[in-house]
Formats: sequence, structure tokens, C-alpha cells
Amino acid sequence: MTHTVHEKQRLLARVRRIRGQVEAIERALQTEAGCEKVMHQIAGVRGAVAGLMAEVVEEADQLLGVVRTYLK
Repeated sequence: MTHTVHEKQRLLARVRRIRGQVEAIERALQTEAGCEKVMHQIAGVRGAVAGLMAEVVEEADQLLGVVRTYLK
């Protein structure tokens, strides 16, 4: 999609932050951190991924709106 090219650096930065969060979960599991801490980190990753998905979908939706305008 075109918007992923224009927003490439910003999207990649988000993905890198998500990767860091997932790595933190891995470290927590390796050190046998408490369930509450692990669940909190998982919830954070879930929210971050949902935010990334929403951003990509929003941009795609805007592009579809422009295309629909030209097709009328």
C-alpha cells in the first residue's frame, strides 16, 4: 500500500518498539517473573499491535475513500 511507503520510518519505529516489548516478555519468562508482570506486558504488546493495525487500516480506508470519489 502506498501509505506504508510514505510512513515507512514511523511504522518501522512502531514495529521495533513492539519487538522490544516482546523481548521484555521473553526475559520476564526466562527470569520466572510473576504472572501479573507477564500479563501486564502481554497486554501492552496487544495494545501496541492493535494500534499499529488501526493506523494501517485507517490509512487504507482513507485511500479507498479517494478511489471511490474518482470512480463515481
